[in-house]
Amino acid sequence: MEILNTSGRRKTSVARVYMTSGQGNITINDRDIKVYFPNEVLQTIVNQPFATLEAVGKYDVKVNVKGGGISGQAEAIRLAITKALIEENAEVRPALKKEGFITRDPRMVERKKFGKRKARRSFQFSKR
Repeated sequence: MEILNTSGRRKTSVARVYMTSGQGNITINDRDIKVYFPNEVLQTIVNQPFATLEAVGKYDVKVNVKGGGISGQAEAIRLAITKALIEENAEVRPALKKEGFITRDPRMVERKKFGKRKARRSFQFSKR
């Protein structure tokens, strides 16, 4: 299997994933997944596509991720891994789609508008 190169995004996080067949090593920004994501929940989010396809330990994953917070980064990595698995074998798409891993979550922080205190919140109105 050649190197599969895909990207995933969530909020302001961008993850680039390079996937090859291997022993299941996941490296994020040159650190092990257990070091980068000490939280067990975030490790589970990253491994969900492999767990769905019962392919845990079959691929080595190298990830470059930047921007956003740790949960956004974890979900961006999940989307990129899902895209790579579909690129390798198109028949796994229905199983991953059923779990909702293919859909990019479009929710982002709304920008602040001029004349407002926040994105939508106005300054306090004073009649006098």
